Formats: sequence, structure tokens, C-alpha cells
Amino acid sequence: MDRFGISHSRDDESWEAKVAWFRSLTVDERYETWEGFMDVVLAANPKLIEAKDAQPVPGRVQVLELPRPEP
Repeated sequence: MDRFGISHSRDDESWEAKVAWFRSLTVDERYETWEGFMDVVLAANPKLIEAKDAQPVPGRVQVLELPRPEP
């Protein structure tokens, strides 16, 4: 398989192959892909929209924020 060609082999479904595909997308294409995933997730579980006060899961992604300067 060439680098960004189409393949129907499970052997080509490595994380590295998925990352290479995602990196090949433009910013707009990445956003459209994310929107599509969110549409599927919310169609499967519409109650996610109502969820409030989400808490981070330990050991997962950590979001860092810089302190905001006071006005």
C-alpha cells in the first residue's frame, strides 16, 4: 500500500497508519472529521449533551491552562 492509499487490510490499521492519515488532513478536514465523530457519538448517546460538571479521568489527558493576567 502506498502511504495514503486505500487499503482493506486489517494489517494497515495500526495507530501509526491512523496518525499518518490524520496528519495528512487539512485543519478544515480535521474539524469536519471531528464533527462527524461527535455526530455519531451524540446520536448513540444524546444524554451526553445534558452532562454537566464533567470531571477529568486520572491517568488520561491532562489539560493545562496558563494563569490569566488580571485586568
